[in-house]
Amino acid sequence: MPTVIYPGTFDPITNGHTDLIERAGKLFDQVVVAVAYSPKKQPLLSLEERVELVEQATSHLDNVRVTGFSNLLAEFVRDQGASVILRGLRAVSDFEYEFQLADMNRHLAPEVESVFLTPANHLSYISSTLIREIASLGGDVSEFVAPVVAEALNRKFGRS
Repeated sequence: MPTVIYPGTFDPITNGHTDLIERAGKLFDQVVVAVAYSPKKQPLLSLEERVELVEQATSHLDNVRVTGFSNLLAEFVRDQGASVILRGLRAVSDFEYEFQLADMNRHLAPEVESVFLTPANHLSYISSTLIREIASLGGDVSEFVAPVVAEALNRKFGRS
């Protein structure tokens, strides 16, 4: 089985992300969770914080490795010796954008395949954007993220 790259900003990592990582771990020998630097998205958490939280949230998985990256995804995938990019689809609205990314990645790295997984139904409405907003307004996000992530968000918003 090949190595799969699961790229994203993971700002923060949610239970939906973790669900996809766990399921990918059953399909692939190794899952590399690639945390994007992505300054255009103006992440709440630093790259180092996001990498650390993803590592902690996935520490129960033996075949998962977490790393940050700041170069073109197609180059990163080649550098890792991977042949598959994993993308998550929560809703039909995600499909058009993800389809464009898959086509561009196929153009840039024709030897790399894109694979799409959907999260479990009870997790499909969760997004990092919603989690950040709820946390910033003092809401409880503990049912949507790992405990270490909820703690980090509470600290970030001065509620530790």
